[in-house]
Amino acid sequence: MLSHLSIRDIVLIERLDMDFSSGLSVLTGETGAGKSILLDSLSLALGGRGDASLVRHGANQGQVIAVFDLPAAHPVRAVLAENAIDDEGDVILRRVQSADGRTRVFINDQPSSVALMRQVGRQLVEIHGQHDERALVDAAMHRDLLDAFGGHGPDVERVRTAWRDLRQCEQELARHRARVEAAAREADFLRASVEELTKIDPRPDEEAVLAGERADMMRAEKIASDISDAQEVLSGHASPVSQLSSLLRRLQRKAEEAPGLLDGIIEPLDSALLSLDVAQSGVDEAMRATEFDPKRLEDTEERLFALRAVARKHNVQVDDLAELCARMVGDLDDLDAGEERLGALEERAKAAIGIYSAAAEELSQRRRETALTLSKAVMEELPALKLERAEFIVEIATEADDRGEDGIDHVEFWVRTNPGTRAGPMMKVASGGELSRFLLALKVVLADRGSAPTLVFDEIDTGVGGAVADAIGQRLARLSDRIQVLSVTHAPQVAARAGTHYLIAKSGDTDRVATGVSVMNTDARREEIARMLAGATVTDEARAAAHKLLQGNAVAS
Repeated sequence: MLSHLSIRDIVLIERLDMDFSSGLSVLTGETGAGKSILLDSLSLALGGRGDASLVRHGANQGQVIAVFDLPAAHPVRAVLAENAIDDEGDVILRRVQSADGRTRVFINDQPSSVALMRQVGRQLVEIHGQHDERALVDAAMHRDLLDAFGGHGPDVERVRTAWRDLRQCEQELARHRARVEAAAREADFLRASVEELTKIDPRPDEEAVLAGERADMMRAEKIASDISDAQEVLSGHASPVSQLSSLLRRLQRKAEEAPGLLDGIIEPLDSALLSLDVAQSGVDEAMRATEFDPKRLEDTEERLFALRAVARKHNVQVDDLAELCARMVGDLDDLDAGEERLGALEERAKAAIGIYSAAAEELSQRRRETALTLSKAVMEELPALKLERAEFIVEIATEADDRGEDGIDHVEFWVRTNPGTRAGPMMKVASGGELSRFLLALKVVLADRGSAPTLVFDEIDTGVGGAVADAIGQRLARLSDRIQVLSVTHAPQVAARAGTHYLIAKSGDTDRVATGVSVMNTDARREEIARMLAGATVTDEARAAAHKLLQGNAVAS
């Protein structure tokens, strides 16, 4: 329920803090005191449309904070969890409206969006009034209200499960049919391509391997002639090794005849011959490394160029050819075995339609039975609300082929305001005052089923008085036994039934006017209800009547 409302600098409200309790609370005051401003402020905190004109004159920004005390299992907590918003107690909605038109939204002190605030707000508060577009009179909600009244939750879930299964079967069938049809259109191309790809048999990473081998062989080909020349110089007929070796031997023999004289020649020659021997071994090794079969280079190039040509033809990378071949083989398999699988999928979809249709038809029958019960219950509330000649109808249009996750029914609340007139949608047929009373009767019957935990009624008693106003008060009090009810009212019969009575009044001089709200004690309530009965001049007779109203409701409660 709504436990606290804090308003700062919104229109005529400079600073206002209100605590709310369960049960029925009424807000009264003279015309123009600011009751509509209070509701506009609450609407702003629930995600309603922001506007710079809402900011109090002279202020830079206005702010509204609404605090809700909710049970742990309330659906709003799941919404907050889905949006990663901390939730460890009260749910706090805060809206900041700047004078330049900008608006900021906070849920549990975390920045959020107006859309999420509106989604949360709709599950926390319903505002009903004669001309209020925020009231839950949207025909799209009527089916959910009927299901909530009838306790159709398990039946609805069965239909939704069957709907999800049916959609999955239909989607799988559609995908397979599209593949078979596409494969059939390209059958000749597919078979030729598969034959070509199977023949060339591409392997993973083959392009990189072939390109590397080709580069190695081409580099070897370029340097092979130079290495051959080096081998000819070191090992061929012109090799200096034999001459140097002969010279070294002669000098070594002569070295004994002249000790130390030839050492400076023999040692370098010996080192040179050793180096030449090492170089010769290196040349031989290089020759062996560069040896390749020219046919192998030719075959490698032919394979590489063939793979690249096929890849260009199919507009893919060479490394993707193997995957392309597998996919085309699969397409051919689908084409060859497609009709058989298509038939199996069609049978699955047909069976899913049967399961869905059975569940949807059973739910539809339950809805029709519940519709009669709901219509009868609402009709029983109408005479006391001066709608004794009116008729409430739950109109159900069923289209077996118009399948959806919520079944095959379109539900809308219709009314006939007078015998002999044409029935039609409640929003179109009922006048403002009639609509408010129809909604009240409907809410009394639905009670806390399919309802937000807080209901706000904005002057639904306008244009009625006496017994009708008293009947409205009785029904608001009955509603408040199960959910929190706030009512802006001009009817003393309604005000007298409240558990908490707030007075909305203006204060200040001609230069600066502010709206304030106060909780009234018993004496103040009696005086306010007397004013509502008598008008501008409160008489003793009005005070006595107010006292009687309050006493009578105290006894009744």
